[in-house]
Amino acid sequence: MDLTYTAAEEEFRRELRTWLRVNIPEEWTRPGFWESLDAGESFRMRRDWERAKAEAGFAGIAWPTEYGGRGGTPGMKAIYDEEMVLANAPRSANGLGLTFLAPTVMAIGTDAQKKDIIGPMLRNEVIWLQGFSEPGAGSDLAAVSTRGVRDGSAERDDFVVNGQKVWTTNAVHGDKIFTLVRTEPGSQRHRGISMLLIDMHQPGVDARPLKQMSGASEFGEVFFDDARVPATECLGEIGDGWRTAMLLLSFERGASGTAQYTEFRRQYDEIAAIAKRLGRDRDPVVRGKLARVLTELECLRLHAMYVLTQVEQGRDLGFEASMTKLQWSETYQDLWEVYDDILGEDATLDAIDGVDMRPLHAQAMWSRSVTIWGGSSQVQRNVTAERVLGLPR
Repeated sequence: MDLTYTAAEEEFRRELRTWLRVNIPEEWTRPGFWESLDAGESFRMRRDWERAKAEAGFAGIAWPTEYGGRGGTPGMKAIYDEEMVLANAPRSANGLGLTFLAPTVMAIGTDAQKKDIIGPMLRNEVIWLQGFSEPGAGSDLAAVSTRGVRDGSAERDDFVVNGQKVWTTNAVHGDKIFTLVRTEPGSQRHRGISMLLIDMHQPGVDARPLKQMSGASEFGEVFFDDARVPATECLGEIGDGWRTAMLLLSFERGASGTAQYTEFRRQYDEIAAIAKRLGRDRDPVVRGKLARVLTELECLRLHAMYVLTQVEQGRDLGFEASMTKLQWSETYQDLWEVYDDILGEDATLDAIDGVDMRPLHAQAMWSRSVTIWGGSSQVQRNVTAERVLGLPR
């Protein structure tokens, strides 16, 4: 495992850090600033800022320049992830596209798809959604029932899509959606599914927001009612969408642990400061829990560096990505359970001793979701046991 960066990578860090310092207004970094904005305004500001960042050359860090990327190294990508967190940069408006769809397109997309998808995505001209979960198909993804019927003619060859997706991030802001559709009549489970790239701005597509317990409406539902998509707008082979989805999920589950460690470590410091401010840091039980979760965090940091080393050496981690998802998601949840333990009944208060607790409360509630989306912890353990360790079903 290599824990160092090259001179060129450190120079990239200095260049990026300078740009971020100049281009992130101070008020954006204040606790609660983004939560104080209207959701639509917040999304627009993040979309515009990210477009400017791409135009400055700080997007698609490790992707080829011919498709609009910077052509950097995996080490530069890890530095980018770390510096974005340290600078309190706005969250990506196109995270699902950038983190999950783009690497899948780079791996198996056609040249036309690479040119049509990557550049507009980097510049936020097209916001991408992920359409996997359905009312009857969450962790059991093979139960998808949204159907696409081929409607070919001499003039056009389309799929006509009907069904419903749910828990769709940024549903009301999306321009296109990469979604699993059952395209072979009578097919069951993993067979006969295709990954279709559907235009959200057409008759027959309806996106509705879902209000979460935090008050935000980041998720939504998407309804397809005779929506049309050209048969050429399929990522991977038609009917082989399960294989495409597993590849995409490996990027989702194995996304850089560096960014997660950096963000969670900062949150740990905030929680420890709250414990000290409330005088609860002298409780030996609380101290023990803080020490345990800090140990988990440092293990996550070492795991992230191990993954980065493997990627830099050209190794495809494949199903081992499930171990990364399992580690960061459960560490994150453990961290915020300590926060709840420290506050006790005070967890219902918006402010304590003059400190606005609402941003921290929102993180605590969000933490409950991370062991569900992207494949639950049970799914990750099954994948690790069967595909990595070779244990019997």
